[in-house]
Amino acid sequence: QVQLVESGGGLVQPGGSLKLSCAASGIFFSIRTMAWYRQAPGKQREVVARMTADGSTNYADSVNGRFAISRDNAKNTVYLQMNSLKPEDTAVYYCNAVVRQAPVYPWGQGTQVTISS
Repeated sequence: QVQLVESGGGLVQPGGSLKLSCAASGIFFSIRTMAWYRQAPGKQREVVARMTADGSTNYADSVNGRFAISRDNAKNTVYLQMNSLKPEDTAVYYCNAVVRQAPVYPWGQGTQVTISS
């Protein structure tokens, strides 16, 4: 059974940092391209960062230079380090495997990130 469990969200002031984690089970994690998505209220879910099995990364323009995706294949976990956070980063953050730019598995519960002073 596939499970994606996101954690690490919270309430942070603008300019602060958070590190999100996503633990995956039931998938061949090490061969998968993994991605972080986010969905803000009233908006569509969007990809913010992707990391291939060989470690190549790409980022949405809105987070490039501020966010960093990483993975630990031994722990079946993907991370998202978020720095210099802005109010517009407020959203529920999700992870998923990606094939041909489409999410593969049922979504987890996500983790809420709120940036506010």
